[in-house]
Amino acid sequence: MASSGGNKGKLTADRRAPRSAKPAKPRASARSGQTSARKAAPAKRKSRNIVVRFISATVALVWRIIWGVTWRFGATVAMLLFLASAYYYMIMPPLGDLLDARARGSVTMTDTNGNVFAWRGETFGGIITADTVSPHLKNAIIATEDRRFYSHLGVSPRGIAGAIRTNLQSGRSGFSGAGGSTITQQVAKLLCLGVPFDPDAWSSEAAYEADCRRGTIWRKIKELPFAFALEAKFSKDEILTIYMNRAFLGAGARGFEAAAQRYFGRSANEVGPAEGAMLAGLLVAPSLYAPTRNLARAQARANVVIGLMQEQGYLTDYEFAEARSYPATLSSSAEAQRGISFADWLMQSGPAYLTRDTTEDVMMRTTFDPRIQTAAEEAVAHVFDTRVRDGSEAEVAVVVMSADGAVRGMVGGRAASVGGFNRATQAMRQTGSAFKPFLFAAALENGFEPFDIVEDAPLTINTPGSGAWSPRNYDNEFRGFVTLTEALARSLNTPAVRISEAMGRERVREVANQFGLHSDLAEGPALALGASESNLLEMTAAYAGILNGGSAVRPYGIEQLRLLQEAAPLFEARSGIGDRVISERSAQVLTWMMTQVIADGTGGRARLDGRQAAAKTGTTQAARDAWFIGFTADYVTGVWMGYDDNSPLQGVTGGGLPADIWRETMVRVHQGLPSRPLPMIEPQRPVLEAPQSSPSQSSQPSSAQSSGTSLEDTIRGVLGSIFGGN
Repeated sequence: MASSGGNKGKLTADRRAPRSAKPAKPRASARSGQTSARKAAPAKRKSRNIVVRFISATVALVWRIIWGVTWRFGATVAMLLFLASAYYYMIMPPLGDLLDARARGSVTMTDTNGNVFAWRGETFGGIITADTVSPHLKNAIIATEDRRFYSHLGVSPRGIAGAIRTNLQSGRSGFSGAGGSTITQQVAKLLCLGVPFDPDAWSSEAAYEADCRRGTIWRKIKELPFAFALEAKFSKDEILTIYMNRAFLGAGARGFEAAAQRYFGRSANEVGPAEGAMLAGLLVAPSLYAPTRNLARAQARANVVIGLMQEQGYLTDYEFAEARSYPATLSSSAEAQRGISFADWLMQSGPAYLTRDTTEDVMMRTTFDPRIQTAAEEAVAHVFDTRVRDGSEAEVAVVVMSADGAVRGMVGGRAASVGGFNRATQAMRQTGSAFKPFLFAAALENGFEPFDIVEDAPLTINTPGSGAWSPRNYDNEFRGFVTLTEALARSLNTPAVRISEAMGRERVREVANQFGLHSDLAEGPALALGASESNLLEMTAAYAGILNGGSAVRPYGIEQLRLLQEAAPLFEARSGIGDRVISERSAQVLTWMMTQVIADGTGGRARLDGRQAAAKTGTTQAARDAWFIGFTADYVTGVWMGYDDNSPLQGVTGGGLPADIWRETMVRVHQGLPSRPLPMIEPQRPVLEAPQSSPSQSSQPSSAQSSGTSLEDTIRGVLGSIFGGN
């Protein structure tokens, strides 16, 4: 637009910006510029040192490899662990099938009073549970074996680490010695990781269990998924229940119920703190700490457990002090350990499928009498303490039985042990003159009488193939003409041989066999002198046949066999009497003849005051064996002494120390019993009367006198016709 006047040529720019617009603040722009400058700044410059750059790259690469391998390996292990645990979970049997899976059974023996006196095999006392067991026992197990049992998932890393540290401190390798296993892991081991016992694959159940208990690293690794499967399958109390029923606790006891019954005579549901601590203390080493083996050692171990229980709050101060002041002790039956040899004999002589090879739990009612057993053991101890030199290694065996063959007591040696050598049943020894009663039994059956005359004089017998043999008496003296009763009472040898040869050895052998002496009897004339071998049990049973009236006896100790859960017996025996061997009269006359052995013969040291007894001594060549076997109206007792290596005894005969032991045994056995007469017949002595003659004949000499023959020559001639000449 044009204008007039002086300002004609001046131009002015139009104002276009709105009035409200504000110019940017310089400071803000500056800050913005700075921020932009920072953003636009280049990255930190890499080191130009190629060595540093190489090392950095290498470390980064190694780390990426390690991390990649580690998480993949960890994931793989976790997956395998999960799959193994799932597998074990699926094949895990129900709880009831895991409480008792013994391959072998047990035999429990009761005495004549109905009390248990011995166990054999592995005894399972019955199922107990964590809910019903004594809380003291439960707490003792937890305190000793796994104090964090109720909080872990089956495995305790802390426990494993502590075990490794302990092993290293003890100078062992980390995985040798303490294992740090939880109770769950121990259950896995007891179950052998689910592998059942196969008799075709293992030589014995012991070998199978030894393999299950191996502590190798691989075995430990395999325990982990099985332990997790147990934790997933069962509750904590159910796992503890399996443990309490499966654990081996020494002396053949499988499970805490069996152990409590065996050691204390009561249920595991009833034990107190001291007893519970002793039972829990067995878990670390059952055979070592078994109280029947060493009570003091078991009590010391229990004290350690009691301390752990108190530290962990399971015992009050009063309970702690009482448990320490009154430690657990064995029951009377467990402490006595009576009848070891007797029980071993029954296990060997009974039916195998119900004794040593049984897969069931068998209850055996026996003829064992603990009072009689104690009497025999005390008698042996008394004689050896008072009449045998210190350090003597001579051994002894004793058998006591009733007339029907029921064995009441048995001593198999001076220090009997389970499964040890039983000299009463296993030692086959020459019987010596203890055999002679069967020779005289045969003689009585063949018409001889107790007062018949026999000559004790030198005798020589020619045996084809063996040459001349001449028996001698023990004292090397001869007594001339003696009666059969005197020959038996004084144990004369030449009369015995004469009688045997007169009857025939086969008849003697037949009678001895029928009385139960079944071992091979000597073929030659020495048969009459006990040159054959037998054991003490057989000999004692044969003497019982004389006492019962002449019938054979089979020694027995089992009255009844039944399975634990069944009332009906599988086997019963009431008597061991068999077929008759000799007449009752012959047996009773022989019994009287044997009383003269004690009254006026070699067995005088066995005389019982106010009680009739019959017996026979026996001493073998060189005194390698000494026997004394005899009976009263109530019991038959046999005693043998000798050395296991068959060396001679020093100054011992059957009428010496064995007679002493026999007497001491019988005195104790008969305490409190009324005196009863023996079933015997005392024969009448023949009376020699002078022949009557008429007066017309009185002046005439007798034929013997007229012929110049003496009375002795007449007797000798008669004997010669009976026994044969020298």
